[in-house]
Amino acid sequence: MFAEFEKYLQQNTPLTAEEIDLFEKTAITRTIRRKEFLLRDGEIARHKVFVAKGMLRSYRTTPDGSEHIMQFSPEDSWCTDPESYNNGTPSRYNIDALETTEVLMWTRNDFNYLFERLPELRKHTEQLIQRNLFHTRERVFSAISASAEQRYDEFLVQYPGIINRVPLHMVASFLGVTRETLSRIRHAQVKQ
Repeated sequence: MFAEFEKYLQQNTPLTAEEIDLFEKTAITRTIRRKEFLLRDGEIARHKVFVAKGMLRSYRTTPDGSEHIMQFSPEDSWCTDPESYNNGTPSRYNIDALETTEVLMWTRNDFNYLFERLPELRKHTEQLIQRNLFHTRERVFSAISASAEQRYDEFLVQYPGIINRVPLHMVASFLGVTRETLSRIRHAQVKQ
């Protein structure tokens, strides 16, 4: 499992083999079965999580039981509830596995230790935060200005291949459209 993470680090950071070894020594490995929760609404997010294999989703449920997916986290991505993790407050989100998923996790103390020891990690993390903020802002703008068709096209670009890995009702939830609308969009694109 750590081999995937090591490859990710080698491709995205200039860390040395010794520095990468620090990650392995502090990592907690876990396999999460399909439909198993990593975090539930009301719990505190206590780990930064890297997805080595599989896929997680982050979502929130409304009082009527509707699920609103905020993020898909496939291989080579990070996942947590940042507000809960950073502030030690109960999460308002759920994170569960859409497939059997292998993750590496670090406690806040261990990740802070790595931050102190590895300046390149801090730089990489800041870049990830900036990229996530950009994508979040783009998604909000898209939600208030783009058509359902445009949002679907953006989804296909942002999450290549995921359309084949998750049920359509989850894609519809992520896009903020009904399943029927998504089916209509897909059908119209096939005809083109």
